[in-house]
Amino acid sequence: MPEPEIPQALLGDYVRILREVAAAGRRLTRDELETFRALGREAADAGHQLRALVRLYLSETRACWPQAAVADPAATADSVLAAVEQTVDAFAEGFERAQRLTVRREEAARREFIDDLLYGRSDLGRLAERATRFGLRLSRAHAVAVAAGPEAYSETDAVPRSVEAALLSRFSGRKILLTTKDGRLVCIAPASQPDVLTYFAKQSHAATEGGQVAIGRAHKGPGGVVHSYDEALDALDLARRMGIDDPVLRSADLMVYPVLTRDRQAMADLVRSELGPLREARGGAEPLLNTLAVYFDAGCVAAETARRLALSVRALTYRLERVHQLTGSDPADPMHRYTLQTAVIGARLLDWPAKEL
Repeated sequence: MPEPEIPQALLGDYVRILREVAAAGRRLTRDELETFRALGREAADAGHQLRALVRLYLSETRACWPQAAVADPAATADSVLAAVEQTVDAFAEGFERAQRLTVRREEAARREFIDDLLYGRSDLGRLAERATRFGLRLSRAHAVAVAAGPEAYSETDAVPRSVEAALLSRFSGRKILLTTKDGRLVCIAPASQPDVLTYFAKQSHAATEGGQVAIGRAHKGPGGVVHSYDEALDALDLARRMGIDDPVLRSADLMVYPVLTRDRQAMADLVRSELGPLREARGGAEPLLNTLAVYFDAGCVAAETARRLALSVRALTYRLERVHQLTGSDPADPMHRYTLQTAVIGARLLDWPAKEL
């Protein structure tokens, strides 16, 4: 694209000032410098490039130089070059101030849009209109991935920048929104491009040195982004409570857990009745509860469970027998196993016994 033509008006009284400087050897006044700062701001708002603007001023300096010649060329050259330096410096200062203000405004608008989008605020129709400015078409289905690392991140940190660079390098031209929210990395992508979120998960896991990434299901419309974002956050919270250490979590694969806790009171009653007696064990309920959780995760294979717990098979057998004695349910009995395992899952979901039910 050719650069837009720069109007001569952006030179202001530059030529006249140069002639006066060459004749009198004076410096620019405060008002003249402020005028050039204002011209710099105007040029930035008009979208001109600073390099082209400086080139314009230098070209004009060369063009009018012979007209500024006086008896002492050396003194004239020194005065004119000093004036050029003052002018360009003031012009560039105004230009850069305008650009910084524009960047701050753009960033404020972007942050406001992201907050409205992820929190479901603002009119949905208006939100969809604003989304096109940031490359999203909310009439289509989108999915959200959220990455949590060992520390909180902001958009200016090295980790988000490295992930963004990797995504832009591989998916340039794709409609992707990458940001940070509450210290986590967030990526929003069209549902038709699942490879974007998969790659985001891979890059985020590496950049955060083993952080965990959750991917929500795809949903349509402005409200769909909020729904997918909430699912990803819920998946991260669920992984924390359940001790799931998989690097990538997909909310679609974890739907059974919300179903189990949909009737929270019923689940709490099951945990109290089935696992409550474990509180009577030496050391409280937590050691035996953890033993049951690992036992079920290991497919109820005693040798593998003992290895994971760093116990002998004999010690593991004693713990399982103790569970049987206290609860009346035998973990090795298929008739009892399902109830016990459901209660163990419920205990993790409800954070029992750390929290009273």
